[in-house]
Amino acid sequence: MKKMTKIEIITRPGKLEELKEALNSIGVAGMTVSQVYGCGLQKGHTEVYRGTEYTINLLPKVKVETVVCEIPVEKVLETAQRVLKTGQIGDGKIFVYPIENAVRIRTGEEGDIAIIDPKA
Repeated sequence: MKKMTKIEIITRPGKLEELKEALNSIGVAGMTVSQVYGCGLQKGHTEVYRGTEYTINLLPKVKVETVVCEIPVEKVLETAQRVLKTGQIGDGKIFVYPIENAVRIRTGEEGDIAIIDPKA
């Protein structure tokens, strides 16, 4: 069984389409995308609503998750950074996790075969 790695990318919602296209171009076939809220170095901002000032410290982000085994992790990291880096606070974070196992529910296949496109 080949080593499997989960890559989690949290970034600005406006960069999602560009990121998806870039990942597809290097062979990343599957991904899960979630709309999330978070705060980091930005610490949020203040807004005024009906005359009252509110601190908005959770900002909208997107989280893109993918698991790879054949595509080098470094290639995914380099591609994501190239697309997402603006040099401004709020560009996001990338987290990398080792994956112990994966199961394709439909067939019961386990391990790296469960995440590989059978048509490839």
